[in-house]
Amino acid sequence: MKYLILKHYQGGPTPAVDYPPMDQWTPEEIDAHMQFMRDFGARLEETGEFVDVQGLSPAGAFIRYGGQGRLPITDGPFAETKDVIAGWYIIDVDSWDRAVELAGELSAAPGPGGEPLYEWLEVRPFMGAEAPKTAE
Repeated sequence: MKYLILKHYQGGPTPAVDYPPMDQWTPEEIDAHMQFMRDFGARLEETGEFVDVQGLSPAGAFIRYGGQGRLPITDGPFAETKDVIAGWYIIDVDSWDRAVELAGELSAAPGPGGEPLYEWLEVRPFMGAEAPKTAE
């Protein structure tokens, strides 16, 4: 079953740890964070759970169909999108529980001072995958 682990720039249901944007981190802090991400991906490759990982550029715009014979309509870029979506992992795992477990590990990526970010990550099943259990 494939799941998307969507990384956001700061955000989530409640504030976790307040940390500055990555462009304010030291080069060493960025290197440590990126190494954690590479190591996480390598572990997923070893277990056969890795499908894809991508980081997103802050550049972009919203595009929509402009009508027959017209150019597409563009608007943006919208800061609320580019400041929210940082990138993703696509994983192929046996269960929702395993997807949640991996997202929990990824949430501990180091940030400023080497401390875990405790960042909120969105986990979403691909169509046809096991639906997540909801709290009642």
